[in-house]
Amino acid sequence: MPVTWRPRRGRIVAYGFAVLIVLGAVVMAVLIAGSFKLPDRLAIVAFGCAVAFVLHLLGRVRVEADDEGITIVNAVRTHRYTWPEILEITLLVGDPWPRIDFSDGRTIGAMGIQGSEKPRARRATAELEALIRERGEAKE
Repeated sequence: MPVTWRPRRGRIVAYGFAVLIVLGAVVMAVLIAGSFKLPDRLAIVAFGCAVAFVLHLLGRVRVEADDEGITIVNAVRTHRYTWPEILEITLLVGDPWPRIDFSDGRTIGAMGIQGSEKPRARRATAELEALIRERGEAKE
């Protein structure tokens, strides 16, 4: 402890494209026709940066476990739960990410474990499930 699970391919793609888009926007702003003034060029770069920020939101997803509980960082929201609040984790074949069930009836997707990375996703889900059984209120 602490343990962090995060997708490998998703991060590479998100941050790789973010860099490519920002560089492309800067190059385009420099090389674009002379009829475009400075505010237009800045808007092109700002748009590229906005797209890169959205890609950053997708690239930062993760699931962190520590002695007190888990933190689920999804694209837009971050959730923090203590071990007794967690009931179970399920990853069905074809699911984009596992779902974690909580004692208050909520179910939250853990985007930090990507179902498309099949062996890594199964291993991460099994590791998190073992921690839930050890420390949480999971069914035996």
